[in-house]
Amino acid sequence: MTLTVLKKLALLVGLEGVLLVAIFVYVATTITPDAVPASVRFLPYGVFVAGLLVSWRFRRSRLVFSFAVLAFADRGLLFYVGEIPDPASLGYQAVAFLLPINLAGIVWMKERGTFTPVGQGRLAAILFQAVIVMLLANSTPGWVNGALHLSPLPESWFAWTPVAQPALVMFAAAFGWMITRLVLRSNATGRGFLWALIACFLGLSASSGVPISTIHFSTAGIILIFSVIEASYFMAYRDGLTGLPARRALNEALLRLNGEYTIAMVDIDRFKTFNDRYGHDVGDQVLRKVAVQLERVGGGGRAFRYGGEEFALVFAGRVPKDVLPDLEQLRVSIAEAKFALRGKDRPKEKPENPEPKRRVPNKVSVTVSIGAAGRSDRRSAPSEVVTFADRALYRAKKAGRNTVKVSNGET
Repeated sequence: MTLTVLKKLALLVGLEGVLLVAIFVYVATTITPDAVPASVRFLPYGVFVAGLLVSWRFRRSRLVFSFAVLAFADRGLLFYVGEIPDPASLGYQAVAFLLPINLAGIVWMKERGTFTPVGQGRLAAILFQAVIVMLLANSTPGWVNGALHLSPLPESWFAWTPVAQPALVMFAAAFGWMITRLVLRSNATGRGFLWALIACFLGLSASSGVPISTIHFSTAGIILIFSVIEASYFMAYRDGLTGLPARRALNEALLRLNGEYTIAMVDIDRFKTFNDRYGHDVGDQVLRKVAVQLERVGGGGRAFRYGGEEFALVFAGRVPKDVLPDLEQLRVSIAEAKFALRGKDRPKEKPENPEPKRRVPNKVSVTVSIGAAGRSDRRSAPSEVVTFADRALYRAKKAGRNTVKVSNGET
């Protein structure tokens, strides 16, 4: 349980969280308003250009919108608030109020392109907000200023930040929504937006001058760039259905093997029949649940999605006889597991002529066949070991399935 909690925390923190903490410590301990490096004033421009290049290369329109929001926020504070943040300024509180709303909205958006009609509408909405903030900052209407500085709770509770209570509510709501999404389903993009939101809050809370806030806004941009690159890596090297490393990751892992190692091929028995009986949705659920069991295999094995209903396990530094007990335990644990299934969503209205549906049980069970082979003088290349593991898997199927066979080096 402790290991699971630590893994979840690591997924929430990620490289983005480490980067933000490192820059925060650097800013807090090194930079003062009188000793701001000249390069800091050019930092946002470099990050902005890098963000546009990454968004173009990876076709991520949401990154373009995010950088537009960050750019307007950063330059808006500089031009309409000044070098020293003024919490009493309408422009400052307007930026603080709108920033979390926009970031949360971009997280919610789907990729629809930048110069498509939808994308142009989104850019227009961001530009419209910038124009409104500019007009308000110049005219300073009393009722808007009063609303942005509304303080229903004692101000002493929030003396630690210059951000007014309405903007704090927006930040808290955006943070709560983002972290809930991450807990339910962790992904690099969501994690990047969460840490970018925190970086923006740190920038708005910086009391030592706008150049310091510029560093934090630029950090938010760098975090979003990292998240896009990491998400693209995940798509290339991770199986989208099971979350396991994909075939491409397996191929690279095999190239790094040396010395003793064992490769095991795992196949779900009669999976095509199972799919035909219960449907592909149920089959996908089973694949995910089997993948969870494979991740728990002992002996230091790493699980990979090989393709279809077939998986691969790699045991570096282990010979077949050493991992045989772990493979047997894996086979038994899968055979004895009862996988609880989620039912399909029922239609809101009962159709007049409902089509007959497959009856899906609440719980199902499956078995797996496993074939393993280790490195030897006759088969030193990983591709050859995979071939012998496949042959052992075939023998396990012929032997009646739900069994483990180890290559004897001859077949």
